[in-house]
Amino acid sequence: MAVAVITGASRGFGLALAETLGTHGWSLVLDARGAAALDGAAASVRAAAPGATVRAVAGDVSDPEHRAALVETASELGGLDLLVNNASLLGPSPQPVLADYPLETLRRVYDVNVLGPLGLIQAALPLLRASGRGAIVDVTSDAAVEGYEGWGGYGSSKAALDQLGNVLGAEEPDLRVYSFDPGDMRTQMHQEAFPGDDISDRPEPATVVPALLSLLDERPESGRYRASERVEAKP
Repeated sequence: MAVAVITGASRGFGLALAETLGTHGWSLVLDARGAAALDGAAASVRAAAPGATVRAVAGDVSDPEHRAALVETASELGGLDLLVNNASLLGPSPQPVLADYPLETLRRVYDVNVLGPLGLIQAALPLLRASGRGAIVDVTSDAAVEGYEGWGGYGSSKAALDQLGNVLGAEEPDLRVYSFDPGDMRTQMHQEAFPGDDISDRPEPATVVPALLSLLDERPESGRYRASERVEAKP
């Protein structure tokens, strides 16, 4: 049975992906910072996928001990076939311009959005290599490649994560390393980025999951992929 670790799985895209993978027979290790919210998410996955094996491991991806616990839990379930680095930190809300961006806050954004995922990848690589079909998905953003005013902190952290994935794909040719841009979604983080705005026109995260599943099924070359370019994909 395939095993996946999904960070940032207590809500939004991470939770929607977990529910879908659970219905497809995956065993899941779920991460989020808030234990209560993560337990609720695990219960939601079990309700969506009765009989699914779900382990909730609360903690911060910037914590080496927590990253080790995620990998150890996956090992206990039989190995690791998929690592999804979905956990992210937006930073200040509303987003400040770079001239005013607090550097200590930016260090924390990079700790969660760049160094945490890389540390988790490093810890998980032995299991992913042993899988034979190991894949890493780094959930990115169009803010990594576009010059949006106010998005210099979060956007540059995602650009750094994109480049880590770009290089890792060259260094680990037997794995698949995908930077996946889901586009705008109706999530809490997106609402925090636009306080006071109505974001009800954004798609629900569950509608984006099939685009990622198509990558995992088809296994194209490692690289950066936009969900909007895979709208014909089937779940």
